[in-house]
Amino acid sequence: MPLPFHGRATGLLLLSLLFSWAADAASLKNILIIAGAAVDKTPLNGSRGGASVNRLGGFGSDIYYDRFENVFYGLTDRGPGGGTIRFATRVQKFTLDIDPVSGTAGKFNLIATIPLTIPAGKAVNGIAGPGGLNGIDPMLGAPDSNAQSLGLSLDAEGFVVAPDGHFYVSDEYGPSIYEFRPDGVFVRAFRTPGNLVPHDAAALNYSSLNSAMTVKGRQRNRGFEGLAISPDGTRLFALLQDPLADEGSIDPSCMTACTPPGRFSRNIRLVAYSTITGESVSQYIYPLEDLAGINARVPANPFSANAQGVNIGISALTAINDHEFLVLERDNRGFGIDDPTGSTPVSTKRIYRIDIAGATNVSGITLAGTNTLPAGVVPVGKKLFTDLLPQLITAEARVPEKIEGLTVGPRLADGTYELLIASDNDFSVTQNDLGMQFDVCTNGVTSQQVAIDAGCPDGMSLLPTFLFSFKTSPNEIELPSPINQLFTLLRDQDFSPISGRLTPRLRAAEKLMSNRRNGEACKIFQDLSRQTSKAKSIPLSQINRFDLGLNATQQALGCKTGN
Repeated sequence: MPLPFHGRATGLLLLSLLFSWAADAASLKNILIIAGAAVDKTPLNGSRGGASVNRLGGFGSDIYYDRFENVFYGLTDRGPGGGTIRFATRVQKFTLDIDPVSGTAGKFNLIATIPLTIPAGKAVNGIAGPGGLNGIDPMLGAPDSNAQSLGLSLDAEGFVVAPDGHFYVSDEYGPSIYEFRPDGVFVRAFRTPGNLVPHDAAALNYSSLNSAMTVKGRQRNRGFEGLAISPDGTRLFALLQDPLADEGSIDPSCMTACTPPGRFSRNIRLVAYSTITGESVSQYIYPLEDLAGINARVPANPFSANAQGVNIGISALTAINDHEFLVLERDNRGFGIDDPTGSTPVSTKRIYRIDIAGATNVSGITLAGTNTLPAGVVPVGKKLFTDLLPQLITAEARVPEKIEGLTVGPRLADGTYELLIASDNDFSVTQNDLGMQFDVCTNGVTSQQVAIDAGCPDGMSLLPTFLFSFKTSPNEIELPSPINQLFTLLRDQDFSPISGRLTPRLRAAEKLMSNRRNGEACKIFQDLSRQTSKAKSIPLSQINRFDLGLNATQQALGCKTGN
């Protein structure tokens, strides 16, 4: 029987549960449960607040740990209502106390709510600022309300932080990638490869409403779900949630819901971008687990053939180094707004380790009309890293449908890493066929839909957000030193007055580190910190970011004051 939760709690933290496991690639240590009725730090400006204003929901769409600043970010998606109501897209910045020995997480502390906005003098998809990006579907979003234009619509699903502290956000509608300053102000948009752009039978169609009949490009509501950044910050990697609409072959036995062909395929595109040019540089194939293996775990309730490329998909991507990544792959079953008692058997909530080294660049290769790869096409290397489901079941924990956020957290005392995984609770809001929204309330055994923001009946509460803290096993992963990001930061034009002096010193420290002469390297880092503090011509924000990177590098190296 899964552990219950109930009541009318509105605080941030409902419960923290502790667990201990035998060795695995990653082992569950504890679970934080964030109340569904908790609120974020959005200014009310005289309003009463509510689900579409300041409810702290959906921020598990992706999470990211910023090693420089020792903070976490949680990304909200298009908001409550599935893109049918207006919601100012935002990022939640928070801290956790991670025990350096056990890897348990505690003391969730929301620091800031950062809206994603457009400044005056900038335009997004042809619409000039000032303004704010919004989760509403392109078909419904003023001022254009045109499915052939993205407008200000943003369904944010992937998030990373650049060496200079800027945000990169991936989106499902486009699928798009945008860059923002640390205060959430828009900087630029990356160029989406043409084969990913969605079309219906007649023209461009960016809508993800049920009425959208996508025949080419990304499937409806299946855009860039995962986003990762290379250790040096020069590459972004965006992974579609599912195969392209036109890349697959329809099963001849299919009777209903037989289009688009991509729903029968396993082959998802992973797109690499240059952060310098904003252009894609390569595409690779990530193969989903075969439906036969998935159904073998739920023989009494199997998925049909047309579920392969739509009900099974990826939810998150995080980099280990410049060629290896962790990928969160899941089915569409579990505890959530469509199953608030978690009664449907779940098959897949897994983390895979993948490697793009040796994979074929398929930028110029189409997979239309086939569910198998053409001869000579090599997909990414893939192996199971951790199966989340048995650990959650053994812990008698709720298994959320939308386990969507994944990030490698702090390095622990024994050289392993904390791994944080988050659920997306969809703001605990659902809607009917007429587009009316309702809050979903549950006690884990029964559920009830009530008018949005009306409050749950006694003994019930809104669906919470779950944060799962795992600890990696020894020697499973080793992240590169933060020094890589410092080199990238020094290449920024803001550092041009001093980069010629600092870069050789940083190279010398790197060489000392490789020779295990850590004490001498620590002295160089401390000297670099003194030098940058005297650099009056460099923007203070950049100096602060560089100092944070120096501190993170020294901590990873074990430097002590006075070395």
